[in-house]
Amino acid sequence: MSLHHPPKPATRTSPAEAHAVWRRYKATGDTRLRDRLVMAYMPMVQYIVGKKVRELPARCELEDFVSCGVIGLIGAIDRFDEGKGATLEQYAWTRIQGAVIDELRRLDWAPRSLRRWERDSNRTRDGFQARHGRQPTAEEIAELLDVEVEEVTRRRQELALADVVSLNDLVSASDDAAIERVDTVADPDAWCDPEAAEARRQGKDRFRDAFAQLPERDREVAVMLYVKNMTLREIGDAFGVSESRVCQIHAQLKKKLRRDLGEDEELIRAV
Repeated sequence: MSLHHPPKPATRTSPAEAHAVWRRYKATGDTRLRDRLVMAYMPMVQYIVGKKVRELPARCELEDFVSCGVIGLIGAIDRFDEGKGATLEQYAWTRIQGAVIDELRRLDWAPRSLRRWERDSNRTRDGFQARHGRQPTAEEIAELLDVEVEEVTRRRQELALADVVSLNDLVSASDDAAIERVDTVADPDAWCDPEAAEARRQGKDRFRDAFAQLPERDREVAVMLYVKNMTLREIGDAFGVSESRVCQIHAQLKKKLRRDLGEDEELIRAV
């Protein structure tokens, strides 16, 4: 009976092995050798990006930063100079971390001085909470940082403005539906508000009822004036009356509508 042993797991590429592969790549330019180095150092890319996860803006995808790290890694492989003393792994670490940090800075709307203040403020807050078991007030933060309360408030507002998020971020997800952030933002346009739309519909119905109660001549004058956009003189000629008489009819029908609609006048004006 033969025994089948499971294959041994792949072992990590040693610095010496990686250096040997890199030398063959530099000598031949074979991109397959470079790809071997990229795959060998992918865990390093993922580790560096993983350490920076807490600093990633909410609108960013982790995969985007992994891609930046891979680009930094490829650049390190192509530009590595073994005569400068560092190992390929050390040089790659520096280039990958630099690429990720550069991308973070590129996407961050806040200046470095504001982020520096944020880090100092967070350390101060965490230390206060550890000592007192509660979050410090703005006044306490200001006192510990030796600044005015107004500066703490201003800095917090600047940080809030710099925290840009995607409207397509999921704020809730279930088997039935996924709710994106855009679905929770109030629309300032009253025409998109269902409650306002229903109020307008009811207002239009009341307006139609009140308009139907007007004398036929008054209704004809209103249609000529507001629908057909006729002038007062043209309406007067159509009825065989003076322009001033048409003006009186118009004033009377508006007065009657205001009386019949009462408190709905403001709503009807919006309609």
